[in-house]
Amino acid sequence: MSAIGLGGFAAKFAGDDDPWRTFTSHDEAVKRAAILHALGPGPIGRVLELASGNGSNSAGIAPRALRLDATEGTAEGTVLTARAIARFPRAEATRLPLPGAFPHACYDAIVVAELLYYLSAREMAAVARDVRVALRLGGRLILAHHRIDFYDFAQRAAAINARFLAAAGGPWRVRTVRATRRWEVIVAVQRLG
Repeated sequence: MSAIGLGGFAAKFAGDDDPWRTFTSHDEAVKRAAILHALGPGPIGRVLELASGNGSNSAGIAPRALRLDATEGTAEGTVLTARAIARFPRAEATRLPLPGAFPHACYDAIVVAELLYYLSAREMAAVARDVRVALRLGGRLILAHHRIDFYDFAQRAAAINARFLAAAGGPWRVRTVRATRRWEVIVAVQRLG
């Protein structure tokens, strides 16, 4: 595997607004429906989305959130996300390379989709700790990731969600929302120790 960096993602978004067909693929629509099911119908207070890409999930999350901070590591993806959520006045797209300081200190829900295996183990551990601190007790953490490896990953996909929760520390109540041979969506709720 040869890991793609932010420059590689920026080039993909500069060349194509939807390089992975996240707006049009049936499989992506099924995955997005699972993410939204895990999030719940709303209204949900403050929601953080990490690595929003082109905003395909952001546009589904925004109507359920009283406030959405959709963050993306590339300038190109941030522009695409802003376009996708423009009709939602309580949603904002912000550039945030990870690890990095979140826009706000506390969130009722955090969505992390198609990100973790692009981070080194060290970067992922830092993001995991930051997520645990920022997610209010009883809040929902939605993780949606592939179960199979791709050539541009920095880490193996197998058990990536479990490794992230272990790196975050603390007890979690975890439920699988939907799993296919290729990907899984889980929801984790932080519990009292």
